[in-house]
Amino acid sequence: MPVVTMTEQDPRTTSGGKGQSFGVRRLLAALAGLLAAAVALGVAELVAALVGPASSPVVAVGDAAITLTPEPVKAFAIRTFGENDKIALIIGTLIVIALYALVIGLVGLRSRRLGVLGILVFGLVGVVAAVTRPAGGILYGLPALIGALVGAVALLALLSPLQTPLADEDADPAEHAVRSPAQHGLAGRLRDALGAGDRKGAGMDRRRFFLTSGAAVGVAAVAGGGGRLLQQRFDVAGERSDLALPSPASPAPALPAGADLAPGIDGLTPLVTRNRDFYRVDTAISVPQIRPSDYKLTLTGKFDSPNTYTLQDLFDRDDIIERDITLTCVSNEVGGRLAGTARWLGVPLGAFLRENGIGDDSDQLVCTSQDGMTIGAPTRSALEVDDAMLAFGMNGEPLPVEHGFPVRMLIPGLYGYVSACKWLTTIDATTFSAFDPYWVERDWAAQAEIKVFSRIDTPAPLRAFPAGRKPIAGVAWAQTRGIARVEVKVDDEDWAEAELSPEVDADLWRQWVLPYDFAAGQHDVTVRATSSDGETQTEERAAPFPNGASGWHSVRVVVR
Repeated sequence: MPVVTMTEQDPRTTSGGKGQSFGVRRLLAALAGLLAAAVALGVAELVAALVGPASSPVVAVGDAAITLTPEPVKAFAIRTFGENDKIALIIGTLIVIALYALVIGLVGLRSRRLGVLGILVFGLVGVVAAVTRPAGGILYGLPALIGALVGAVALLALLSPLQTPLADEDADPAEHAVRSPAQHGLAGRLRDALGAGDRKGAGMDRRRFFLTSGAAVGVAAVAGGGGRLLQQRFDVAGERSDLALPSPASPAPALPAGADLAPGIDGLTPLVTRNRDFYRVDTAISVPQIRPSDYKLTLTGKFDSPNTYTLQDLFDRDDIIERDITLTCVSNEVGGRLAGTARWLGVPLGAFLRENGIGDDSDQLVCTSQDGMTIGAPTRSALEVDDAMLAFGMNGEPLPVEHGFPVRMLIPGLYGYVSACKWLTTIDATTFSAFDPYWVERDWAAQAEIKVFSRIDTPAPLRAFPAGRKPIAGVAWAQTRGIARVEVKVDDEDWAEAELSPEVDADLWRQWVLPYDFAAGQHDVTVRATSSDGETQTEERAAPFPNGASGWHSVRVVVR
């Protein structure tokens, strides 16, 4: 009977066949690329804690992606994700990085040199994105650079156990020769690591791979978590909450009794929007953090006496005003929710500009944010709109950080992209012919007045409710002009005039309500508004680009 001799298998190799071993090796190599990227990002976050949150590669690349994204794609993102568009962008950026890292791991399995090169290219993209941001600088490239270098070392360490050389009778004896101390130096070890992927007869040391992977996870978690924690030192929320706002010389008028219809009508938008519910649309992934004591507002351009102001300079003025103003985003679709009302506190913009001797030949104010965003506002509107202001208070407290703390500009009657610069640091009196701000460069209209708008809040579309009497209600606005009439149409019936909430100010939206007896079935409900100067909201549908949406809002309701 033949004797079968069992040979001991090298514990560094897989228990399956050659094909199975190669498949497992590729899987672990892809994981190695992912972990190396995690280490790179974690270390980059730690370095960003020294430079500033905006220097984080994820933030820098995300900001660059916003700049380079075509307008139709941006519009789709805002329409689809609304105020969560930045979260969606960050998640998308991380997914792209993860996929790239998986490929780098596979490439590195075959060639360490190409794997390291892929990591360094990844870092270079982050460096370029950071230093080319409007508010960036040379130091902003450090997190991506250092992160990439550490990531490259991590990739080599993770791939090394997957390419462990095995003793082989046919191997070149030189491979097993005793090397001199010089050959075992750092350069020699690095040369061996970079070339290991090209060696034949390589096996796997799984135990060492998983130990190295655990170490990589630990470095990524500690560095990334520590970096995020240390970045909180830039947070100005505490200093903001300690600020005491000045009292207005011209307070907002008290709201009349019954001014807000929302408490009695389920689903109706409140007259005043709470700060935490106020919409936010901007390009800032990392919100600028400006300490009140460091704040400076600088005037440049066509001023007779351009000055620089501190926050305390603005607080100490004796002409501070308080006003109830509705804001709306130009990206707001028909029936959209990118609109809100707050009680704002600030310095009257017209008086502020005049006392600095703004030139008659200026027709555009280019406002620059702390993060480099530029917003162009018509000089004439800034001077002539009564409630235009440099706002530093919102609903009785300092501006929330995400809404422009310490100071933002507001000009009622204009969409935010041509009036409402947040984190305002510079006002340059210039002309439309001399400079195209951020959005105008992307083909949005240079000037855009808010259109007559109305919206149905309740009943909600396609949400079934019992037959009988139910209020149809919503809001309407036409800033600087006010709303005179709102009409509602159900199916093919005649237009019926709705009841309006008491008028408070032309810059404040008005709620409206129409009780209606619904019969069972499906019904189309449509609304239109008319401003105080007689302009009726147009039926013609238009997309937000390039100067704001238009059209009647209509919903289909289901009645049981």
